Amino acid sequence: MLSTQSEIISPVYPVKGKHLFKGDAGNPFLAPRGVVICHNKLIVSDTGQNRVFIWNEISRDEYQIPDVVLGQDVSAGTGRNNGNKVTASSLQYPSGVWSDGKRLVIADAWNHRVLIWHSFPTQHGQPADVVVGQPDFESNEPNVAGLGKPPTAQSLYWCYGVWVHREKLFVADTGNRRVLVYNSIPSKNYSLADRVIGAPNFIEKDYDPQSAIWPYSIKMSKQGEVAITDTQYFRVLYWPSLEAALSGSAEIVFGQPDLQSNGQNQYLLKPAGHTLNWCYDCMFYKGGIWIVDTGNSRLVWHPCIPKDSNSRASQLIGHDDFTTGSENMETVRTTENSLYWPFAISIEGDEMAVADTGNHRIILYQLA
Repeated sequence: MLSTQSEIISPVYPVKGKHLFKGDAGNPFLAPRGVVICHNKLIVSDTGQNRVFIWNEISRDEYQIPDVVLGQDVSAGTGRNNGNKVTASSLQYPSGVWSDGKRLVIADAWNHRVLIWHSFPTQHGQPADVVVGQPDFESNEPNVAGLGKPPTAQSLYWCYGVWVHREKLFVADTGNRRVLVYNSIPSKNYSLADRVIGAPNFIEKDYDPQSAIWPYSIKMSKQGEVAITDTQYFRVLYWPSLEAALSGSAEIVFGQPDLQSNGQNQYLLKPAGHTLNWCYDCMFYKGGIWIVDTGNSRLVWHPCIPKDSNSRASQLIGHDDFTTGSENMETVRTTENSLYWPFAISIEGDEMAVADTGNHRIILYQLA
């Protein structure tokens, strides 16, 4: 049920500091769509240039040369699949990333696969140890057999998000409208998924509003809560546990009044504290949730999980109020406080990294 409270104005952002990071000055980001911080490491999917950058220590300068570049033979390379055929070392439109500082998982979206490094990469162009979604490192057809073919427990189609929780691997298999669950991080190529969220079985997919229509990312809290960012329906779906997600529809919806509704900003002329527009990611934090409201070029903060759908956010980053939704705070140029189509978020402790995709940079916030 929608609260009747007025729109909350937040002229002061809910952060106590921020740092703008633009990568390598001679080899800068182009539309980064994935970011993770862990144990003071920074990992960025430089999606527009088909590579992943790794910094073994988060830089506090504006520019810093990366320690490792994956996806290319040379650190300045940018070609899809390294300008050649798909291999264990190549990437094509990498998106979601996950790491615990010891292992690395990358959603290699346009190769329709997930790559896994069981030992953290230390060399430029280091090949992955395991591939999921394809029978080998040289294959990259959607659902293995090609466009129009049904999914299986081993196949992927436009996989954009990855997450690991208590050693289980979760893959947002976006094109197949489902999330795959592996009971452990696979150690063999072409592993079978163990369970599925959003489909009755592994071989069916449907356009059902009771399930995620376009699941772009999946995140879990330390307590085991589940959130799936359902981009095409402008919403985030929430379950209190994995078993609830595996067995039924979402219990709470952010961005829409119910599971059947799918209005962009709920068909309002302007965004509001309870609406979303092309959201692509979210992150649990201290009992609440941050949502990357990409189409409104903002991040919205819910300090606790509400009891009902369609709740209003209490604070935001990227605008001075909830009714502004344009890029870069309605300015022509990028500013220190503005956002332009942010895509991904990662939080460790009280530090939050955001892929400010349209501004080709990463912003590191110190949360207040």
